[in-house]
Amino acid sequence: MLLKPGYPLIVVLVAILSKNTCFAQQPVSRYEFRWACFHPFAALSVKRQLPKALAVYGEMKQRAVPDAYNSGGKLDAFRHVYTMAFLARKISAGKLRKLGKAHEKGNERQFRKGQQEEGERPDSLASEMDLRNNELGFVLGRANRTADDEALKETVLQAINDGKAWYLKRNARSEYVDCAGKPLDPALYKGNWYVPKCLIKTNE
Repeated sequence: MLLKPGYPLIVVLVAILSKNTCFAQQPVSRYEFRWACFHPFAALSVKRQLPKALAVYGEMKQRAVPDAYNSGGKLDAFRHVYTMAFLARKISAGKLRKLGKAHEKGNERQFRKGQQEEGERPDSLASEMDLRNNELGFVLGRANRTADDEALKETVLQAINDGKAWYLKRNARSEYVDCAGKPLDPALYKGNWYVPKCLIKTNE
């Protein structure tokens, strides 16, 4: 997309952002839109590259690899690590870090409005998990700038297997638990941004 002199900024930004955020099929938040205002060329790059990264994630989701939990699980960790690693090959980590934080601020706003992401209401530890996994993605992206997409996918999976990423602990019944292993009753935390889930490394 070529930007002509005097081209209305709002038109450019709408074209850049399309309808979806970086990590989920949901409307772009005001915070992500603001990020694009300050980083229009990075936003253009994200728009061009993102469908490829999400296609790989879609393949992993269909195969239930590294697990079947697209919210709070290793599959969720893969989405964040791989997406940020994919983008970090072309875009600076500083700009992507701001985008990741904008996305999480949007998630908190969704929570306040009673909305969901990937079938669950966002919460503070899920947000912390995403931000930590984004950081791993920046490291892997910088270290693998010339790797092809398949090689990058395998690098991310290996990092998850090695316990370099983070996810939320569950029991054998797929219930979230606290760090003492006690199941958490979602009804007790309705309306609470902080839920005492247990954030652990992906090799635990």
